[in-house]
Parts: sequence; C-alpha cells; structure tokens
Amino acid sequence: MAATAGLFLPASGAWAQPQAWRAEWPAAQLAGTARLRFWGFKVYDASLWVAPGFRRDDYAGHPFALELAYLRDFSATDIARRSIEEMRRVGAFSEAQAAQWQQALQGAFPDVKAGDRIAGLNRPGMGVQFITNGQPTGEIRDPEFARLFFGIWLSPRTSEPQLRLALLGTTAP
Repeated sequence: MAATAGLFLPASGAWAQPQAWRAEWPAAQLAGTARLRFWGFKVYDASLWVAPGFRRDDYAGHPFALELAYLRDFSATDIARRSIEEMRRVGAFSEAQAAQWQQALQGAFPDVKAGDRIAGLNRPGMGVQFITNGQPTGEIRDPEFARLFFGIWLSPRTSEPQLRLALLGTTAP
C-alpha cells in the first residue's frame, strides 16, 4: 500500500516561519504543506519555505527550507536508511557513497519523538544544514547529496508525487 499526502493546515490555521533560520532568509515564504501517511498512519507534516524567485524545476539551485514535524517516533538509523532508499529513486550513486551519506545522516539526525521538528536548509552549491527543534544538529557539505536528498520530496521522480505537488503549492494536472 502506498503512502498518501494531502493538503493541511496546522490547528492555528497558519504556519509561522521557524525562528531557527528566519534571520538568514527573512523573505522566505511558505510554498506549501502536506501530511505524509503510510498505511493509514500519520508520519509527519511537511512545510516548504522558499525565497522569491524559487523555481521548482531547479529546486537544488535555490535556497529553501524543508521542515518535517514528526507525528511518530523514529530512530535516526531508520530515518537515515529510508532517506538513502528514497534518494536512489532520484538518482544513482555508489554503495560507498550511500554508506558515507547514511553515516552522515545518522550523525545529523537524533532519534525523533512525536512533536520533534527537523528542518533541512538547502545551501546551493554547498550542501545541507540540519536543524532539530531549533538547534543545528549537522551539515553535509555536498551539493549532489543536497540535490538527491531534497529530491525525496521535490523531484519529479519522488515516490510521493501528490506530496510534492502540495509542497510546491501546485495542483495535479
């Protein structure tokens, strides 16, 4: 059974730009939100914050923040493993690269509990910075990693095309 995504708004009716990176990208705007469900279970709520001029067909070339608000508990190992699996849908990379990236992800992500928030900040040409519950928790300085990692949600090759459309603020054709 596939995961499903849908538009949602938090209980307050609006998202507030997270403090953790507001100073860096004060003009960022909320592009879209979505909820990932897998086999009927709520997994996380996602929000995509973009700077003016963001182009979805060149997402890796633009600064943005993707934040996941977890609705369930997961281990860092499980998050990292699933991330690598999903990155393979977006593009090819070696087993050695997969092992290196998985180890880096496990170091950047803590075990999460329901209510925890992890934001990934895309830094074009540089890589990704991760912020967990408002605190920096890791950085992976590799633009190819960043393209593939964010492609999990933003690439046309994503396993969740409806979630992608909702995050990008577009509707299905």
